[in-house]
Amino acid sequence: MTTQPIDYRLDGIYRQRQEGFFMQRVKLPAGVFSAEQARAIADVSSRFGQGAIHLTTRGSIEIHWLLEGDLIEVKRVLAKVGLTSRGACGGAVRGITCSSQGAAEFPALEAMARRLHRHFVGNPRFERLPKKFKIGVEADTASRRHLIQDVGLVFAGSDTDGTRFDVYLGGGLGREPQAGFLYEAAVNEKRIIPLIEAVARVYAANTPAGKRVKHLIREIGEPEFRRRLTLEPSFNEELPAQAGLPEGLTPAAANRRLEARFFGGVLSAELLAELADFAAAWSGGLLMATADQDIAFHIADTVNLADAAEALKLAGFALDATTFRVCPGAHLCKVGLSPTRDVARTISAAMGPAAKQLTWALSGCPNSCTQPQLAEIGIVSSSLVKDEQGERTPRFDLYRPNSEGLGSAFEHSLTLDELCSKVREIG
Repeated sequence: MTTQPIDYRLDGIYRQRQEGFFMQRVKLPAGVFSAEQARAIADVSSRFGQGAIHLTTRGSIEIHWLLEGDLIEVKRVLAKVGLTSRGACGGAVRGITCSSQGAAEFPALEAMARRLHRHFVGNPRFERLPKKFKIGVEADTASRRHLIQDVGLVFAGSDTDGTRFDVYLGGGLGREPQAGFLYEAAVNEKRIIPLIEAVARVYAANTPAGKRVKHLIREIGEPEFRRRLTLEPSFNEELPAQAGLPEGLTPAAANRRLEARFFGGVLSAELLAELADFAAAWSGGLLMATADQDIAFHIADTVNLADAAEALKLAGFALDATTFRVCPGAHLCKVGLSPTRDVARTISAAMGPAAKQLTWALSGCPNSCTQPQLAEIGIVSSSLVKDEQGERTPRFDLYRPNSEGLGSAFEHSLTLDELCSKVREIG
């Protein structure tokens, strides 16, 4: 009798490129977590994962270099502080992301993110979907991140009847980028969860394995997709509005916000523990993992903002740096085509003053996990090509934003040297 290998993806676990090692992804609703939770993640990483941590572009945290025999204990340690990884990978509702942590509306966004997180995590009706199902909540459309979600929610105001959101559906990046379309404007919060349930059910019932919502919409068309949504039992349902005390943990304090910047989201357990101590002293014990792979803080009103900034600097953290989103690539990921962190450092060395003022994103494969189509300069490792010595070396496509909201490639199949030449031309 043969034993089938365990598929850990629904528990937020992927196998690394290195045989025998695993990555554990941790969900953080709207990117917000506590100092206690940060210390638990740092502890797990130190004890079981060689101290290696990666901040993702969806406000999650990944712990690398875990052994299979430690995975159960890792899950137990994280659960003790209220952290879960259920659905962080595989065909499930992924972490609820938000890149608007500095907006005045963030308390309402965080409350919605936490409500969605609580409803969908571990819900058997919405696990084992054809592929990942991503939800994002944003204050406005400026970041364009609402366009890349299966369900994108954009704050549309509040009134006596509750908070309202513009709902976008069917977005996604990867090998076939597609901007989401506006399904309905100013949807009351009472309808948000039932509507998302309807979308997920139509998706699950009509889409082959390995395909996203965008593929179904492309196949049957938007009008037919809308029609099928209306046939779902939950479509016209309304849930009670949020009652009780506010759920959001973080106050709106855009003018009292600091960020500790990290190149490509690379962070150590030791540094995360130091940031937890900083949060306890200066930001009410709260940290935020940002969509640009940094750690942010809303500094408490009771302390001096300049003193907090100086404390971060004295601890060795950068507060100002070029935004360069980078995935682990071929260093750790099984589908990575290029050693992204090495490539990013080479590109950074080629940047002039003008280039350093832009936002950059490098993806190690066409899956586009770093959202290069949303950066001012996006780079996708598109293929491997044999060079004159017969070695397979990566080639890169270069992206810039277009008028439709998502960036498009304007240079194709560049060598690293050619890519650096293009970077130098920017100045």
